[in-house]
Amino acid sequence: MIIVMSSRATKEDVGHVVATVEKLGLKAHPSQGVERTIIGVIGDERLLKKEQFSLLPMVDDVIPILKPYKLASREFQRENTVVTVAGVSVGGGKLAVMAGPCSVESEEQILVTARAVRDAGADLLRGGAYKPRTSPYAFQGLGEDGLKLLALAREETGLGVVTEVMESSEVDLVARYADLLQVGARNMHNTKLLRALAGVGKPILLKRNFAATLNEFLMAAEYLLSGGNSQVILCERGIRTFVEYTRNTLDLNIVPAVKLLSHLPIIVDPSHGTGRHDLVLPLARAAVAAGADGLMIEVHPHPAEAFSDGEQSLTPDAFRALMKEVRAIERALPAR
Repeated sequence: MIIVMSSRATKEDVGHVVATVEKLGLKAHPSQGVERTIIGVIGDERLLKKEQFSLLPMVDDVIPILKPYKLASREFQRENTVVTVAGVSVGGGKLAVMAGPCSVESEEQILVTARAVRDAGADLLRGGAYKPRTSPYAFQGLGEDGLKLLALAREETGLGVVTEVMESSEVDLVARYADLLQVGARNMHNTKLLRALAGVGKPILLKRNFAATLNEFLMAAEYLLSGGNSQVILCERGIRTFVEYTRNTLDLNIVPAVKLLSHLPIIVDPSHGTGRHDLVLPLARAAVAAGADGLMIEVHPHPAEAFSDGEQSLTPDAFRALMKEVRAIERALPAR
């Protein structure tokens, strides 16, 4: 619920309400507005009784949050959240583009790719050091050696690093190298991992599971937010449907839906959303037009030789062409 303080409330009045909330074992999230302070109250719903707060001094109103996700809801926070990753704003009105190979394969491969995406206008470098694969025989990534290569690419190009963490036991290790820690689609429901990432103190990119509803997606974000990490970016990467022509069905409906229901930024991954390099550009165009805060694009210097997901990877030349088109669409849209 949200406690709306009187415009005449002092810091002491706000402090008294916060102390009362915390005494009940609940969490208080005060937010100072232009005219008045509001206090978000989160915790055991059995303790959230409107009458016990509405009678407190200088409380104007007590408003229940009806959504199952509280901190992620637009009811809790009206203004858009802007997440800063290595100096790049995601959700601040400018399209943020993350690009790079599905997996880090070698020093030469990651450096060539990093230079190419930087020169084409990408804002962040993506690359997998740990790869969750359907087959146990497929390439699983280079592990910490891959993380070191990503750090080397960051040092050379200045691009912040986005990479996936798969296990709660690896969170601290990955956080030492990455600027943005990615939760893959398979791990969206991994609450142990989400709880570990809530306390890491770095931005988190949360990918939607391929069978998750919008409520489930935002509830996964709620685990991060309720644990103390407000730096959460959502990512749509396609859902499973009866369609066999593409790897997944890219659900662009979710972009304006998230904008309506939540304050969190949302980006789109048309590479996984289609699984086909020839469809990445048109779906990237559509994602920007739908209002996405960013894109995640797979790029490889030689897609036919890629250790993973070569069929959905763009060449550097194709990525350069994509960047020109999506930036043109971005400029044509009303200010966000």
